[in-house]
Amino acid sequence: MRELPMFPLGTVLFPHMVLPLHVFEPRYRALLDDVLADGGEFGVVLISRGHEVGGGDVRTDVGTVARILRAEELDEDRWFVIAVGTRRFRVEGWLPDDPYPRAEVVDLDDDPFGEHDDEVAGASPDPDLDAAVDDEVTAALTALTPGLRRVLALQAELGQDNVPATFELAEDPEVATWQTAILSPLTAFDAQRVLTTDDRLERLGLIAGFLDDIEATLRFQLAQDE
Repeated sequence: MRELPMFPLGTVLFPHMVLPLHVFEPRYRALLDDVLADGGEFGVVLISRGHEVGGGDVRTDVGTVARILRAEELDEDRWFVIAVGTRRFRVEGWLPDDPYPRAEVVDLDDDPFGEHDDEVAGASPDPDLDAAVDDEVTAALTALTPGLRRVLALQAELGQDNVPATFELAEDPEVATWQTAILSPLTAFDAQRVLTTDDRLERLGLIAGFLDDIEATLRFQLAQDE
């Protein structure tokens, strides 16, 4: 367990997802000063009820560690920050929001960058098992990708902002799994369900189900516009 500065937001941050932030509240400027002086990491959790500005919000208990890639001071009151999600964590307890939100957290058993350490985890490496799991995940990704492309193409046809349907996923199944979550137009609460799902195959199944519902809605909207 460790203490982590926290930045609650109205959106979900996934591992490997780029996060631009406009920092202007005094408490988060103070957070940024401390984070930049001490490793450049902070936690992001979804605000389940309330607002980003002013405090008094209700926060989820699973989030993602963000690592700062760039921080630019615009003036004495504002910063522009670009961070990237790295790994998931679970909040064990919230500390007083003084001078900014903080929590005691434990990292979840993820391997977002393929840098797991079996010795530290107390497990024996099993390359055959790892390969079998990766094959299952790759097959699930192959099955899911056409549906994601259809959803993005339908959004483009309706004039909705999205990423191009011609995207390419990473070769690493772990990274690609998170990429499908990042690319999918999920609501904040659906995205949180994906983030809290531990098993990669279950996570992909959940995303596939959401995409089916989104595609049906988009096709209905398109038919109404004709």
